[in-house]
Amino acid sequence: MSAKGKIFICMGILLFLALVTWVVRSIPEPPKPVEPAEGPRLMTYEGNVLSAEKDGRKQWELSADQISVDVDTQNAEMTKITGKFYSEDDRIVTLTSDHGFYNQSTKDIAVDGNVKVTNTDGAELNCQKLSWIAEKEMMVAEGDAHVKKEDMRAHGDRIESTDGFNRVKIIGKAHIEKGAKSENE
Repeated sequence: MSAKGKIFICMGILLFLALVTWVVRSIPEPPKPVEPAEGPRLMTYEGNVLSAEKDGRKQWELSADQISVDVDTQNAEMTKITGKFYSEDDRIVTLTSDHGFYNQSTKDIAVDGNVKVTNTDGAELNCQKLSWIAEKEMMVAEGDAHVKKEDMRAHGDRIESTDGFNRVKIIGKAHIEKGAKSENE
């Protein structure tokens, strides 16, 4: 074999080795596995309604400008809330609030921010936080809670009721005034 032939063979071998080296080094790394995002997985709705029924009778319904639902727990957080609670004696309690939370496992509701409650009997309630405790079928108003109905005015740190604020239990710095005149008189 001539010297030129040996040089071509050596160059071919070097070229082949360079090509193999380039192919081995240019193999991309497998993608790293995507780790699940931390925190809750949320679905957000605009202008939706949540409700609950018991024994075929609607207990309550809440509508909100925005509702965010945790996909895993089904808990919901709401803003700009309007709600109605239906009693067995056909009275309706209407609620408005800036913010709220619904716990799917306990069926409890807690609202806060400009909480105002009225019922079809003319009773009114204002407080900082209002909770519906489903297990006890009880509403609890907390934080400078004020209630008025007909000629009765009351306020305290906490007001509880199991019948749409027809009868109330006042706890902490309680004050009740019977025979009070309304602001319009």
